[in-house]
Amino acid sequence: MTVLTAIAIVIASVLGMEVIAWSSHKYVMHGFGWAWHRDHHEPHDNVLEKNDLYGVVGAIMSMSMFAVGSPLVLGEAAWWEANFIGIGIMLYGVIYTLVHDGIVHQRWFRWVPKRGYAKRLVQAHKLHHATIGKEGGVSFGFIFPRDPAVLKRELKAQREQGIAVLREAIEA
Repeated sequence: MTVLTAIAIVIASVLGMEVIAWSSHKYVMHGFGWAWHRDHHEPHDNVLEKNDLYGVVGAIMSMSMFAVGSPLVLGEAAWWEANFIGIGIMLYGVIYTLVHDGIVHQRWFRWVPKRGYAKRLVQAHKLHHATIGKEGGVSFGFIFPRDPAVLKRELKAQREQGIAVLREAIEA
């Protein structure tokens, strides 16, 4: 395997995790997994959230790939490329944790981006939190934030259709 192939697998895994994150956020976290995700959408003073358990799930996914790629675990049946998938999943988790928890929700440091990609990412995620409860909502992905103006129009339409209840700050 070449270095370029390994890098391509890592990048593809990070991008693949965005698809997994979007779909699990929309259909699991805002569906049958709401019990873990609810506290992420409600004000609290706790250091940890039940929602953080989803990070544990991601870590288990990454560790599982390392196990599949390890000759110590699977012997001759080990699939070496799985290690690079594990690295990609882990890298996505690091990016998500630093940016989502760090910048967007300011759990560890205070920095409000004033322009560019980071500002768009924060705006899109804040609009995701504009709804009360698990119904409706926008912006379930993370790495590729959509235009906040489009998201605002979608939220307005969801409110008008009775799909979503919006927080007061967004209603105006």
